[in-house]
Amino acid sequence: MLRGSACGGSPLPAAARHCPHIAASDGGMSAVFFEIRLFFIYIVILNRRYAVPTVFCYGFYSGKGIVMSSTRFNFTGAAAFFFVLLLMPLGHAAMILMEHFLQGTELNLAAFLLGAAGLGIAAAGSKMKKDSRATICGFIGGIMVWTGWIEFCYVYFANRFGIDPVIYDGEVATKPEYLLLMSSAGFWGIITALYTFRLKTGCSFYSWLQKVLGIRWGDTAERSIVMNKSFTTFMETNMILWTCYLLLMFAYDDTFLGDRHPVTIIIAFACLVWSIWLFSRLVKIREMGYAVRYAIPTVVIFWNFVEVMGRIGIMDEIWTNPIEYRFEMSMMAVAAVILLGAIIFKRSNRKRG
Repeated sequence: MLRGSACGGSPLPAAARHCPHIAASDGGMSAVFFEIRLFFIYIVILNRRYAVPTVFCYGFYSGKGIVMSSTRFNFTGAAAFFFVLLLMPLGHAAMILMEHFLQGTELNLAAFLLGAAGLGIAAAGSKMKKDSRATICGFIGGIMVWTGWIEFCYVYFANRFGIDPVIYDGEVATKPEYLLLMSSAGFWGIITALYTFRLKTGCSFYSWLQKVLGIRWGDTAERSIVMNKSFTTFMETNMILWTCYLLLMFAYDDTFLGDRHPVTIIIAFACLVWSIWLFSRLVKIREMGYAVRYAIPTVVIFWNFVEVMGRIGIMDEIWTNPIEYRFEMSMMAVAAVILLGAIIFKRSNRKRG
């Protein structure tokens, strides 16, 4: 949720307002409808088992056409979106597979090493000069740290203290580790206060919030973290995941709302609308590193809608059973690898006309 994030605020972050090649154009309603149709491809995939090869075909097509662009639509932004989107279910599936094949000390050690490797990848990315590669390292490192050090840490303490899951109709609705995660709300508030009142991060949402609160920055504003694209993306990934997890966990809690409460459903569809709005701007971005940073909050906000729909039984969450759906998950992994290769090794976009 730092520089290059799309969490809110103005239609495009400051960089876009000063760069004509990523500024929005008057593509017309046809462009908007095309973007929305593309955006819903993944929703179809979630409910149609054999539509998963569509992801592979799209990944191949995006990989070949990643430098294609027009005034209405740019495959750089779309490729970044689908790459981040594919890693969401793959990350869930990886965690479930680790819990399935590893137990006790082996699982704890693997989780620690996963987080340590993620931190190492982010650190390596901080030394890279190419913006897109540094961003990818920060994003992948952030996902690995979140899974290995945060989620599995809560898994460990939930098991150690015997915390029971929330069960509805004989099925686990909320795992105990996510019940524990709600206790981190106070720490989240402290970190959010730091970004709001101390750091000029460049995040559109924080910039909007600071403007509303009347916060003005002088020459002494802390900005060192912004210059490191890898750790900027690393922190963005973890903060947006943390924020959305807390939002959903408190919404699901019957003490506050409940998973079928009208407000919870409104939250889901509000996230869907917000993510479509962000996506319509993402597909106009031509710089890959910036597109990936913009895609992270776009995807995670969209994923709130997916999670709620899966929670109430409207969508099939195939990533929660990766062994049964190993073909579909394998196809997603292949598509993600193709997109990753296209993002890392693509040639620099030529300047327009």
